[in-house]
Amino acid sequence: MKKFNNILISTIVLLLISNTSHAEVVVLQTDSFVGLTFWVVSMGCLAATGFFFLERNSVATGWKTPITVAGLITGIAFIHYMYVRSVYVQTDDASIQYRYVDWLITVPMQVIEFYLILAAVRKVPTIIFWKLLAASIIMIGGWYLGEAGHINAFGGFVIGMVGWIYILYEIYSGDAGRIAGKTGNRPLATAFNSLRMIVTIGWAIYPLGYIFGFMTQTVDVGSLNVIYNLADFVNKIAFGIVIWVAATANTR
Repeated sequence: MKKFNNILISTIVLLLISNTSHAEVVVLQTDSFVGLTFWVVSMGCLAATGFFFLERNSVATGWKTPITVAGLITGIAFIHYMYVRSVYVQTDDASIQYRYVDWLITVPMQVIEFYLILAAVRKVPTIIFWKLLAASIIMIGGWYLGEAGHINAFGGFVIGMVGWIYILYEIYSGDAGRIAGKTGNRPLATAFNSLRMIVTIGWAIYPLGYIFGFMTQTVDVGSLNVIYNLADFVNKIAFGIVIWVAATANTR
């Protein structure tokens, strides 16, 4: 069964490559630094997706779901980046609003990983899941509505910040943070702390991008795309690797 699953996952990855390659119309120029960063993130997310899905069979049962979700996050990001890269290559522009197609799906999935890794080692109240999910939707939804012009830009920023601050509260001082501190599971505690740092420091780039790229427009779209690309590369892939390290440690 394990061998069959590995073959199936490899086949799906190859199909993804085949399908997305047919969408490419214009050749990416080697001197297009912005376009190359889209390419690097695409390949990084593809490699991470294959790795996480292949590794899910090597971890303890309770950790299979967090590893699977990590693979879904990078898989969705891979497909999204291939599409946006194609848009950029053909138009020499890629609106920041394209990113919300990815973020509206993957960011809530990343946030609920805090619940999933806790649930991998002990029983956790489901209310934590719903609080984290709701806060992540408020965060991304507020910033999207503001950038898309559906609500006042500053109002959208404030709504998004409220969601982000609540997530930070929940994983540091709220129920999720308190439970993580009482599990006595060292690999989990290390992973939880690392994920908190990613959400605190790594995610800070997004509200800063909202301010300087959208509200004040002091950073041009090309530079902002490069910054977002590199941030997503670290935040999405490193996020999953941290979970995988904890999963393998608990499995041993």
